[in-house]
Amino acid sequence: MTASADLWVLVPAAGSGRRMGISQPKQYLQIQGKTVLEITLAKLLSVPGIRSVVVALAENDPYFATLSLSGNIHTVTGGAERADSVFQGLSYILEHGRKEDWVLVHDAARPCVRPDNIRRLIEKVLQENCGAILAAPVSDTLKKADGENISHTVSREYLWAAHTPQMFRVGELHAALRKALENSLPVTDEASAIELAGGRVMLVADSRDNIKITQPEDLPLAEIILHQQISAE
Repeated sequence: MTASADLWVLVPAAGSGRRMGISQPKQYLQIQGKTVLEITLAKLLSVPGIRSVVVALAENDPYFATLSLSGNIHTVTGGAERADSVFQGLSYILEHGRKEDWVLVHDAARPCVRPDNIRRLIEKVLQENCGAILAAPVSDTLKKADGENISHTVSREYLWAAHTPQMFRVGELHAALRKALENSLPVTDEASAIELAGGRVMLVADSRDNIKITQPEDLPLAEIILHQQISAE
């Protein structure tokens, strides 16, 4: 980071885990004796140069206070949707930092992210002075559906699967999200908000094992990936 810009991390963690079919939010499920969120935060805090981590939690979250955490971590109350939580977190960062600061937004349910890839993302952003995201080229054949039938095959050329972290200037992302939320525009990740605002976003190749835990079968897969990562280290 430069003398005029700090690096923050923002983790939206206010989700309820509806798609997992469980009462407990997925970020608090256990892998190898630790919660998904604990593993995710430890990965993020291992990256050099980070000023603070801001975690957006559900109102009256009963779990976060029980976690074993260390590092400069702050919490804010999130919202009903991911974009609302990110916006609340960005508002907190603007109160305590500057619009010129950088922020890495990362899914709480991506504990398999590789710190080396986060460092590459940061280096690319600072080198190009432009927002960027971790992503992986799509390898599967894609089908567009018409109900239960295939309408047609979609070319996977030029298609990438968006991962996190996604890194942008704090002020730029805050303004883009505000505009999208005020106009009820569809925002599924931070890059989409910047795209809608006409901004440039770069792609930085990521490992395919940076999976997001969304379905029950993802949890044991994440455990296998984490075990392999630890063994490789």
